[in-house]
Amino acid sequence: MKKNQNKDEEIRLNRFLAMSGVASRRQADEYIASGLVRVNENVVTELGTKVKRADKVYFRNKLVQPERHQYILLNKPKDTVTTSKDPQGRRTVIDMVQNACDERIYPVGRLDRNTTGLLLLTNDGNLAAKLSHPSSSVSKLYHVKTDRPVSKNDLISLTRGVKLEDGVAKADEANYVDEARDEIGIRLHSGKNRVIRRMFEKLNYRIVKLDRVEFAGLTKKNLTRGHYRFLNSREVNFLKLMRK
Repeated sequence: MKKNQNKDEEIRLNRFLAMSGVASRRQADEYIASGLVRVNENVVTELGTKVKRADKVYFRNKLVQPERHQYILLNKPKDTVTTSKDPQGRRTVIDMVQNACDERIYPVGRLDRNTTGLLLLTNDGNLAAKLSHPSSSVSKLYHVKTDRPVSKNDLISLTRGVKLEDGVAKADEANYVDEARDEIGIRLHSGKNRVIRRMFEKLNYRIVKLDRVEFAGLTKKNLTRGHYRFLNSREVNFLKLMRK
């Protein structure tokens, strides 16, 4: 039997905001300190403030409604941008999952418009912040097709480290996928922007196709391009228990 929640139970305000999908706890603290959060009729700026479930919490003068957390895995197709809205009217990942749930969900991290593959969307601010943090241990596996065969020396360079303008990027492993040597499987933990494309460009290769086939232990098994599915409880728990 599910335990009833006591309306007088107190929880930290930043946790309440995170549970409601407003932001991660860290971001929620910044909003609180900036005077953007009101509890009942009072603006609250003190970090560590606790609220009761019966309290009315407002963010930017809008009532915050506690939401059920949703976790959706999308196999993103090409020509789709990883934003909620696009001023140019292009298809977004939110367009592809708009009928999935009533809650407002957001992508965790980004994939370039023409990069395909796995993308997680959620309204769990804490988990999103954890998985997106630069120090996160999230492993990502990509399938890369290049415009010409990749030399053995360059394949080794991917794992030894490629010097980019914002520092050295290093793959955990890189292997040939086919005998033609123009398809590479590359695994890494880096959260740098467009890191795969920039690594190959630095080595003078043009990427013809880039597909993320694994993200944080989640795979594309039985998930065709352009489709999505909800994570099961085991997968959600696994993500939450991942070390940062």
